[in-house]
Amino acid sequence: MRAKLIPQKNQFPPKYEWEEPEEAFRTYSKAELSALRAEQPAQFVAQSSWLVILGQVLVTLLSAVVCSFFGSPLGINLYTQSALVGGLIGVLPATIFLLRLQIASNPNKPSAGRFLAAVISGELIKIALTLALFVGFAVKQPDLKWLPLLLTYFLTLKCYWFMWRFKRAAK
Repeated sequence: MRAKLIPQKNQFPPKYEWEEPEEAFRTYSKAELSALRAEQPAQFVAQSSWLVILGQVLVTLLSAVVCSFFGSPLGINLYTQSALVGGLIGVLPATIFLLRLQIASNPNKPSAGRFLAAVISGELIKIALTLALFVGFAVKQPDLKWLPLLLTYFLTLKCYWFMWRFKRAAK
């Protein structure tokens, strides 16, 4: 007896609604796009990437305030310092990546290839800097508390998602 999970000869999986789009992409003319912008201006508002960095800084500070309640001296203690280090590890590479993209986006001579190269090299710089910061702080300050550090780092990474959801909710 054959298992039902193994596909039989000439048997195909069921089609889903999203697999058969009538028209996957539609090219709009300049007049149609102008009319869409006039009808729905909120959908065409560009969100500044610096808002994500600002959100990461705010999340880092909030996490440091929450972590300041833990530990023996109430206030700036090892938990607070660990949260600030975790936020720094999240914010600094993102800021350098954003600066790399802004340098590459020259409005006088736009080039898709140059911008793609900036995105790839910026991501490589971001990954290398993040790893270097984690290793550097682990070696130089071994007494840091890893739970607040990693939690704050994770929260700074979630700022990208929060800003995206906030933009979608505003529409």
